[in-house]
Amino acid sequence: MTLPGSPAARVHFLGICGTAMGAVASAMKDQGWIVSGSDHAAYPPMSDFLASRGIAVCSGFRPENLPKEDALIVVGNAISRGNPEVEAVLNRKLNYASLPEVLRSHFLKGRHNIVISGTHGKTTTTAMTAWILEYAGKNPSYLIGGLPANLGQGACLRDPTTSRHFVIEGDEYDTAFFDKRSKFLHYLPELLVVNNIEFDHADIFPDLDAIKLSFRRLLNIVPSEGMVLINGDDQNCIEVAQSCPAPIVEVGFSDNAANRILHPWQEDGNCGFELFAEKFSLPMSGEHNLRNAAMAVCAAHFYGIPTGVIREALLKFQGIKRRQEVRGVVNGITIIDDFGHHPTAIRQTLEGLAQRYSGSRLWALFEPRSNTTRRAIFQHDLPAAFAAAHGVVIGEVNRAADLKPEERLDANRLVDDLRTAGHPAFHETSADKIVELLRPQLEQGDVLVVLSNGAFDGLHDKLLRGLA
Repeated sequence: MTLPGSPAARVHFLGICGTAMGAVASAMKDQGWIVSGSDHAAYPPMSDFLASRGIAVCSGFRPENLPKEDALIVVGNAISRGNPEVEAVLNRKLNYASLPEVLRSHFLKGRHNIVISGTHGKTTTTAMTAWILEYAGKNPSYLIGGLPANLGQGACLRDPTTSRHFVIEGDEYDTAFFDKRSKFLHYLPELLVVNNIEFDHADIFPDLDAIKLSFRRLLNIVPSEGMVLINGDDQNCIEVAQSCPAPIVEVGFSDNAANRILHPWQEDGNCGFELFAEKFSLPMSGEHNLRNAAMAVCAAHFYGIPTGVIREALLKFQGIKRRQEVRGVVNGITIIDDFGHHPTAIRQTLEGLAQRYSGSRLWALFEPRSNTTRRAIFQHDLPAAFAAAHGVVIGEVNRAADLKPEERLDANRLVDDLRTAGHPAFHETSADKIVELLRPQLEQGDVLVVLSNGAFDGLHDKLLRGLA
């Protein structure tokens, strides 16, 4: 696909206030494009960032927001048919593209692209890899679905003449309303990481086989001079990689892993392992973070970064916002925020925190909010995911009215199953009620982890205020 690229070219973003959309809009302005955009509501911090870059943002979607002259229209993933600007774009037969297409054509072409994929651990592994390359002086560009503390921003699109490496989180979610392929198929991977493969995104994938097919297509576009790093302990990864035409290296604990993780340990909120005859450690807990770090080490090693430099970078890795992030301690009670919403992610997070806060009672407060967990698909898997918690509170199923009763997660049944397994368990319909429920039951030293891929009705701040 040929996109206009002259310095005078116009580009307009539908959904410009998304993190990735805003970052790409800013980078295209640096390339000489005349940039504008629209969104439901321009809100900080992205609205302030775009304003500081001199990018005009229209609040709300209207046909008159579109440039009158010839322009490229970038359509965000959240934009669908019926949107007034989309309808005008189609009726006027304007040149439009998805954000992944624009990334491919203007930022990924010709670079060393490191694509981090998998059901879990993408954001952490991408952030670790980008930080190691940054620490090593490689001046990478990166696009991460979170906010890494070390980097201070989730997106940095540098000039290709000075930034040859691009680290990007490869999401298997669909590209746009007009392109139902996974986003990561656009990313021109030179080095591909596949952390794990499980069923997720029930709104767009009918089953695990459909997800495997998308990953097979991804592995099929890695060049022969590139490399695929897969989880050698994950049978789905091994199966998907069987016919991959690119070189494959398995990373894991099993004997058949070429890059075998040796002597893993966890203590006092830290973890470590041995790889390439070098000992690595990082200030994070949980086997999942240990695996994420091992993949980041292997990725950096592929690009010739000395193991000593990698070791120093990992020691200084400060984590990511909303990944086991301590939001505060009030009256001896610790409030932690975590993005976990898939049963595997919940289990791994709780196991890591249980080890980190050994001797404390761990409470899990879970909002069934994702398009998969609000459905009944994981009804039988969720009770076991909370095994490491002392007590569990299930919030209201998000947008429950949009699903038929037989399709949605039954929160009361989940609570019954948790109680049968020996956990104090409750279902409450609001954050305020959760605070009232927990206040008389909590003790000094307890640890509360809020698990949600959204705001959970401001539960974190309400807990900090309510427990004070």
